[in-house]
Amino acid sequence: MRPFPDVDDPAGLVARIATGKDRSALAALFGLYGPRVKSMMLKLGASDALAEDLVQETFLTVWRKAALYSNQRGAASTWIFTIARNLRIDQLRRQSNKPYEDLEKVTLASDAPLGSVMIEQQQVIERVTKALALLPQEQQQVVQLSFIQDMPHAQIAETVGIPLGTVKSRLRLAYERLRPMLDDLQ
Repeated sequence: MRPFPDVDDPAGLVARIATGKDRSALAALFGLYGPRVKSMMLKLGASDALAEDLVQETFLTVWRKAALYSNQRGAASTWIFTIARNLRIDQLRRQSNKPYEDLEKVTLASDAPLGSVMIEQQQVIERVTKALALLPQEQQQVVQLSFIQDMPHAQIAETVGIPLGTVKSRLRLAYERLRPMLDDLQ
């Protein structure tokens, strides 16, 4: 027999904590999830002592915020582990010893691509466009719908008014024709 009869219903335990600040429900949750939360903290790089402190802080938060839990938004275990993870993140932020920089003095590299990259991209686009122009019209159409408009094969079949198998065979034939022309681009 288990020491806590309600461990099969963690959401019920959280509800009991929320309604009446039931210490036995908290003890049951702690017995069920405490070792798991500690293990998670150790895996996240916390020392043994820090892991134990974070476990206690996790269940103190569960005690204080039990009324905020909703089983419609997820399992009680997910809620508890999220609290624990957030406490670990907060702890890591507090211990960070990086000095803060004045944002006005920080210079960032431009996100714009280099000129040579843009030229290479343009050349690739031109080659692909020329290769596509060599395909029969029905193959061009399914390739454009599939890759440019990102349509699923079933929607292409419906749009063009052809069977799904025909869409797939036209794409396969197009690949076979394009592969030798564009093989060096991979």
